[in-house]
Amino acid sequence: MMTHAVLLRIRREVPKQEVERIFAELAAMQDKVPGMLSFAGGPYSSGEGLNKGFTHGFVMSFRDAAARDGYLAHPAHEAVKGHVLEVLEGGIDGAVAFDFES
Repeated sequence: MMTHAVLLRIRREVPKQEVERIFAELAAMQDKVPGMLSFAGGPYSSGEGLNKGFTHGFVMSFRDAAARDGYLAHPAHEAVKGHVLEVLEGGIDGAVAFDFES
């Protein structure tokens, strides 16, 4: 199984409804992308304070690396990626992606 973890630094002025819409788009990809097994995400909620300014995050699991690679090239991913980049502080610098096999 391949896990795809992403941290986002969303600008403070972005309305909550817009953030919720983007996360709904991310979750909906589970029905569109072959081999995508799960999605979970939301705002930072720990009192630990180690988020380094990242405000939101999500994790997706894929059947294998090939399924993850299919997601990366999928038109639904390209569409939602554009929406995500529009709300990030610093554009692409406002995101970190980290994949690992489990």
